[in-house]
Amino acid sequence: MLDLRFVRERLDLVETALKNRRQDPGIVATFAELDQERRRLLKEIEERKAERNRANDQISQRKKLNEPADDLINAVKDVSAWIKAAEPKLNEVEEKELELLQTIPNVPDESVPVGDETANQEVRVWGQIPRFDFTPKPHYELGESLGIMDFPRAAKLSGSRFVVLTGAGAALTRALINFMVELHTKEHGYTEIWPPSLINSQSLYATGQLPKFAEESFKIENRDLWLSPTAEVPLTNLFRDETIVAEDLPISLTAYTPCFRSEAGAAGRDTRGMIRTRQFDKVELVKFVKPEDSFKALETLTANAEEVLKRLKLPYRVVVLSTGDMGFSSAKTYDLEVWLPGAGTYREISSCSCFTDFQARRAGIRFKPAKGGKAEFVHTLNGSGLAIGRTLVAILENYQQADGSVVAPEALEPFLGGPKVFKPLK
Repeated sequence: MLDLRFVRERLDLVETALKNRRQDPGIVATFAELDQERRRLLKEIEERKAERNRANDQISQRKKLNEPADDLINAVKDVSAWIKAAEPKLNEVEEKELELLQTIPNVPDESVPVGDETANQEVRVWGQIPRFDFTPKPHYELGESLGIMDFPRAAKLSGSRFVVLTGAGAALTRALINFMVELHTKEHGYTEIWPPSLINSQSLYATGQLPKFAEESFKIENRDLWLSPTAEVPLTNLFRDETIVAEDLPISLTAYTPCFRSEAGAAGRDTRGMIRTRQFDKVELVKFVKPEDSFKALETLTANAEEVLKRLKLPYRVVVLSTGDMGFSSAKTYDLEVWLPGAGTYREISSCSCFTDFQARRAGIRFKPAKGGKAEFVHTLNGSGLAIGRTLVAILENYQQADGSVVAPEALEPFLGGPKVFKPLK
């Protein structure tokens, strides 16, 4: 959430940010009207309270002089009645203003390219795109021929956009989770967390999923609990309504969790395979840093996610998202896109974002400066390090052989009990 005072004082900047995000800037005019009404009511209430205080002083003086004060007493009653009626109106306007504030996205950093998704800019490319002397298959065909992906049985269990992984599919998934968590904890300095998968509304509000993206999450009936859409939510909320000691910053956390999203609005997109499922696995990276360190920390976090792809020798590129393509809470986002030979294109496998103090303000996460002074909001960051299912997809497609077999990446051998070649079913 943006600072209320910042929005009031920089309506022009907020309006420009909304236009750059390809969102209706009319919200600024509505906010300005509400704020004008708030100022008018507040001024009148304060004036009436001052008037009441002066009348009360005069009443006291008259009583001391044994002079009648009925006219002033009646006037005070009238003013008090007016104030009593006006204060709820002020509260209502302030509530509407706050509700509107909660729908305004973060202001993009100046370094973010302006435009829609066509304005996204490629920052760097790593690795060589593999060349095959045969036509590479998409992952879902490989998964079925290897006998490691079962979409029909998953549909029987849960409906569309689910998958059952069998044998090597399950083993590769488990190996990827262990590989990523060990890399981030042992080499990148993250602390591993094992959070709940059921989270409350306040947690989703703090990270920006609510109220705007309620339809994209799964709500538990008759409970204030939701299935977690990403470990970003519970990890960030670990420090909700807390003040962190400055010496403890930066804080770096990682967690493997299953994630759940309804994929609302995704009808007709990636209907085959594991690219867009309603349940998926992910290793998440979250950082809490001082404001002056946030964009440097974004580069570090992104590099940590990239290292997974480098170790697995999967070709990828880094793209900085434009103002019209970045997330609601983000001030700057890098997408990592891995090459998929079966699809013949790059596909997102991680989004790494800096939220500045946007999430921390909603969540009430502050830090106390070492030299004393007023507590400040921390800056939060997060990124996938990586999405497990899409990494499995990338391995199958990039490591496939002419006979339909798939060779496991060398980096996963310690987690698979040695070199592995997965062969098609006969």
